[in-house]
Amino acid sequence: MNFRIDIEMTPDEMRRVLGLPDVAALQQEMIDKVREQMEAGVEGYDPLTLLKPYLNSGIGSMESFQKLLFGMMSQYGNDKRDAD
Repeated sequence: MNFRIDIEMTPDEMRRVLGLPDVAALQQEMIDKVREQMEAGVEGYDPLTLLKPYLNSGIGSMESFQKLLFGMMSQYGNDKRDAD
C-alpha cells in the first residue's frame, strides 16, 4: 500500500513550519550597509569581511541541523528494524 501526500506551500510558510527564523530584515540591513560603503567609495573595502561573522555561525548551524536530521533518520531506521 502506498500513500502520497502533496502539500502546497510557499517558501515563507515552509520556513515557519520548520521553525526557521525570518532573516529578511537582516538580509536587507546587510545589503543596505554594503550599498552605503560601496557608494561612499571606501578604499580597500572588502564585502566578505562584513559578512564573515554571519557566514561562520551559519555554517556551524547548518552542520548542527544536518546532525539532528541524521540522528532522527538513524533512530527511525533502528525503530523500524526493531518492529520487524
